[in-house]
Amino acid sequence: MSALINFESKNDFQLNNELSYKNWIEKVVVSHQKEIGDILYTFCDDDYLLEINQQYLNHNTYTDIITFDDSQSNLLFAEIYISTQRVRDNAETFSISLDEELKRVMIHGILHCIGFKDETAEEKAKMREEEERMMELFHVEH
Repeated sequence: MSALINFESKNDFQLNNELSYKNWIEKVVVSHQKEIGDILYTFCDDDYLLEINQQYLNHNTYTDIITFDDSQSNLLFAEIYISTQRVRDNAETFSISLDEELKRVMIHGILHCIGFKDETAEEKAKMREEEERMMELFHVEH
């Protein structure tokens, strides 16, 4: 089965160099002894993601990412929605590049599918540590 990682945009955001992102995501998944089934990233604006948050999660808050994880055993299946508006704002707030914040958020969704949680302070710390570790794989060549 070939890995299917797709990107779509519901706003004016365009992900550059999609192949680099696909290769990176595959590396992250394989490094956790998992496989990729279908993963769809949808880039959108705040209002689009707020509507999903309200409709499916009963949350009335803006967020940077929502991951619908439908993974089965070691095979990852997910729909990951990312608000590029929120990512831009967060990048400014944390004084980091848009590119760096986008990678952090993108891999955050994958880590949820792998099994990482972020409900407690301890889980959040482990998630952040793993995000940082996995972001370093982006520049590693095959």
